Amino acid sequence: MTESGFLHRTRASYDALAEDYAEWIRTELAAKPLDRAVLSGFAELVREADAGPVADIGCGPGRLTAHLDGLGVPVFGIDLSPRMIAVARRLYPALRFAEGSMIALDLEDGSLGGLLAWYSIIHVPRERLPEVLAEFHRVLAPGGYLQLGFQVGDEPLHRSEAAGHEISLDFHRCRPDQITELLNQAGLVPYARMVREPDADGNFPETTPQAFLLARKPQS
Repeated sequence: MTESGFLHRTRASYDALAEDYAEWIRTELAAKPLDRAVLSGFAELVREADAGPVADIGCGPGRLTAHLDGLGVPVFGIDLSPRMIAVARRLYPALRFAEGSMIALDLEDGSLGGLLAWYSIIHVPRERLPEVLAEFHRVLAPGGYLQLGFQVGDEPLHRSEAAGHEISLDFHRCRPDQITELLNQAGLVPYARMVREPDADGNFPETTPQAFLLARKPQS
């Protein structure tokens, strides 16, 4: 089967950006205390549920995989870009990283106690999101948690250049209510949401609100 065009473009773009992106994003989490609070809450819930390991889907250079590991979560990373995975393995050699696509995860049914998709569904066209969330539902164990992060909005953004590299990346912004409806359709129960206003200061300026949705797969 021919690979979807958006997957090919996303992989090629992050392959090109891998080294520069890893350096740029390295200190981003330290600058965003509310984002850290969301991740800390997710970590505590998955530790308490103790339903299995956590997958950081779209892990990039592994910074959030390492952050969750530091919070005592049994975690591994998956990313579409082999060059991102190579960077993650170099930066965090004690952690496990693998290539993979959220469209078809190479994971057993019900094998995860938690799944983090932190600004990784943003590259998925809206018409493919039900497919992705169904795949998340499949790999989560009963009682497992899904934590999403994404930009709020209605219109997609296309970028053809970043850090001096030619790329082709689409950023699909969504409304929290839209994602909540899709979560329900996928059989994932919304648990909590937070919308943070854009942070225009510092080295990581934002132009849109940022949404964080937590959902859970029912116990039965």
